[in-house]
Amino acid sequence: MARAGVFERCATVTVVNETHSRTPVPGPVEPTTSTGEASTLAELDEAVTGCRACPRLVSWRERVAEEKRAAFRTQEYWGRPVPGFGPSDASLALVGLAPAAHGANRTGRMFTGDRSGEVLYRALFDVGLASAPRSESADDGLRLYGTRITAPVRCAPPANKPTPAERDTCSPWLAREFELLRPTLRVVVVLGGYGWQALLPVLAAGDWEVPRPKPRFGHGARATLRDPWGAELLLLGCYHVSQQNTFTGRLTPEMLRDVLGRAKEAAGLA
Repeated sequence: MARAGVFERCATVTVVNETHSRTPVPGPVEPTTSTGEASTLAELDEAVTGCRACPRLVSWRERVAEEKRAAFRTQEYWGRPVPGFGPSDASLALVGLAPAAHGANRTGRMFTGDRSGEVLYRALFDVGLASAPRSESADDGLRLYGTRITAPVRCAPPANKPTPAERDTCSPWLAREFELLRPTLRVVVVLGGYGWQALLPVLAAGDWEVPRPKPRFGHGARATLRDPWGAELLLLGCYHVSQQNTFTGRLTPEMLRDVLGRAKEAAGLA
């Protein structure tokens, strides 16, 4: 009963629109498991918030939103799949793993409300890709410049570990997002090996020719993909901004800024 309550309270949904603010969507959003006929990123972002395709993830995200962490007990959690964040004409995309239980699952914006997001948005601001150094809530006015942040899995998973089946079930959302970004997208920064392995099949299915042997993930890894029409897409690998990496020094702010700076230049955003 408690989990159903979360879903009912979210009947009036807010999503990230083209201007990066939260805009109410009138009436309830129908549960969906399909990208449907989304012809714009705004439509796709709205559709993904109604996805209930993976029972384990639905149960977990709504349980977390009901029970909450003590520090956020007065806040109402988002408790839904999290859409991508950033403009529809982005030339640079960042691909992570999945929303954090008390981060994006709470705030409704990718990498917002947790320490991983603090590191990422600080670096984005430092290299001139974000309007502010912190992302605290989905209605804080933060803007990204020519950059969109997304993930292969849109629901917070238990222990931050989605199953292969959940990853594959969620992949059509990422595929459609990249299809809609295709006219302007030039560079993708992949944060972590999970995102790298999840993204390559999506790109291959979208007519991008993945080099053989398949590029291996690593910090600073580079791979150039081409499509039949002569377009190129540059992939750059970067260690994930998880606390495990940032607290141990495996990923430093300087390392992150270096990758983002090179991505910004390659994307023509300099």
